[in-house]
Amino acid sequence: MDIKLERYYQLKQLQKKIEQELSELRTEITKYCEQEGVSEAEIGSYKVKIVFQDRKEFDEQKLYEALPDLELWRMLSKPDHGKISGLLKLNVITEEKIKDTFMVKTVPVLQVFKI
Repeated sequence: MDIKLERYYQLKQLQKKIEQELSELRTEITKYCEQEGVSEAEIGSYKVKIVFQDRKEFDEQKLYEALPDLELWRMLSKPDHGKISGLLKLNVITEEKIKDTFMVKTVPVLQVFKI
């Protein structure tokens, strides 16, 4: 078991390094596309595409006020998009009830394809 724990730890450390490098590269590529004024480009044997997604950013206080049932609030504990989506899908809460508790933020999502 010691070997498995050691390998798990090593992989988690490697994952952190990879995620950090991916984040840095994503930022550089996105900035390049912004500077060039393009959302799609073919560069060498790669195609880069930036698509925009809307993400909800919840206001914790407004969400708390919209969900007065303490049991619901305990289930969330913090505004977690996945948990809130789950409660909406299960019809535990309605979109109408939380409509004023978040802002929609458009964020760029980087896609890179080998052509």
